[in-house]
Amino acid sequence: MNALWMVVASLLFAVMGAGVKVAGRHYAVTEILFYRSLIGAVCLYAFVRARGVSLSTPYARMHIGRGVVGTMAVALWFHATTVLPLGTALTLNYTSPLFLALLVVGIALRAGGRIDWVLIGTVAIGFVGVILVLQPNFAPEQATAALGGLVSGVLSAAAYWQVKELGERGEPEWRIVFYFSLIGAVLGLLGTLLTGFTRHTPSSALLLVFIGISTLLAQLAMTRAYGRGRTLTAANLQFSAVVFASVLGVTLFDDRIPLIGWAGIAVIIASGIASTALTARRRALRSVHTQDSVNQG
Repeated sequence: MNALWMVVASLLFAVMGAGVKVAGRHYAVTEILFYRSLIGAVCLYAFVRARGVSLSTPYARMHIGRGVVGTMAVALWFHATTVLPLGTALTLNYTSPLFLALLVVGIALRAGGRIDWVLIGTVAIGFVGVILVLQPNFAPEQATAALGGLVSGVLSAAAYWQVKELGERGEPEWRIVFYFSLIGAVLGLLGTLLTGFTRHTPSSALLLVFIGISTLLAQLAMTRAYGRGRTLTAANLQFSAVVFASVLGVTLFDDRIPLIGWAGIAVIIASGIASTALTARRRALRSVHTQDSVNQG
């Protein structure tokens, strides 16, 4: 199942997040955004030249829209993490699968199509697990940052839908991610020119390379999950990043997970398994029905 690529993406995004947390002690948000995007764009450009494939696309406007919306979502989330408790910032960003589910419902209602309430239910249950793990809270003076974090979730959902549409039009993952990285690098550079560049150290430069490579691989896996997989299943599996981030927090940063947090992790895992199994079962049934129709014909 292509949606299972989201588990790979979530692991890589969690690893990237750990790197960003460390890099944030040395670099500004705009710098991290610039370098991580630049590294991805350069690596993909080298891939394009080595493979002799083309970057030309008939969907330039869609790529630009996806790049701008996605970069704004990342920038708002990075800002939220600098102001809010990390758990709150993550929770607000991970509202994106909920908004994506609402988008799917809205499109189905408008088209008069069938709404898969069971899969939507698994997304809702997964988000309950996220809340149990991260236990979000913020002070009144942090309301603006919290609103920014929520907007990042909305924008992320819109960007994921654009990725799905580009994938359905046959755009390869590397081209989608290249233009996203290129636009992110341009916008990150503009922001960094305003805030100023930070002097590198050997260890900080290596950390930026690590963030850039992990982000690139995560974006490629995420793009395949949304571009070729079932939208709601991929959205549900996106919550697994919270599980990976929690484990990394315990391992690398001596974080402590309370009992209710472990219960939330169990809920996230259970909802992910349920949505994956349900999708696989339905696909198998469709395959059987198709084969029966062929045999009867």
